[in-house]
Amino acid sequence: QLQLVESGGNLVQPGGSLRLSCAVSKLTVDSTYIGWFHEVPGKDLEGVASISLMGEGSVYIADAVKGRFTISRSNAKNTVHLQMNSLKLEDTGVYYCAAAEYDPGYYWWNVNEYKFRGQGTQVTVSL
Repeated sequence: QLQLVESGGNLVQPGGSLRLSCAVSKLTVDSTYIGWFHEVPGKDLEGVASISLMGEGSVYIADAVKGRFTISRSNAKNTVHLQMNSLKLEDTGVYYCAAAEYDPGYYWWNVNEYKFRGQGTQVTVSL
């Protein structure tokens, strides 16, 4: 079955940048969307961004990160990146990538729409 492996998490100061990567393997469905989710202890997973592996790569992105975060995919469609700029203290947490086998549409931000999930990578924004 499809496998996802995140990397790129690190400790960074406020205002800094990180680039997270999600390696996608054993892809079987062309209509897959890959989403990034942010986990903070005590809160539900928060949808950050999602991108289609088909065609032009339709993108969904949360209002809270617009202008700071960018989601992209490799030409081979086996890696999805989350470029995180102007990081804030509240961006701290574990970031997961997840795969949906269809366009989640309005509910792109809901992790329940995604069938597969990686193990996560820790991002810590601290002085």
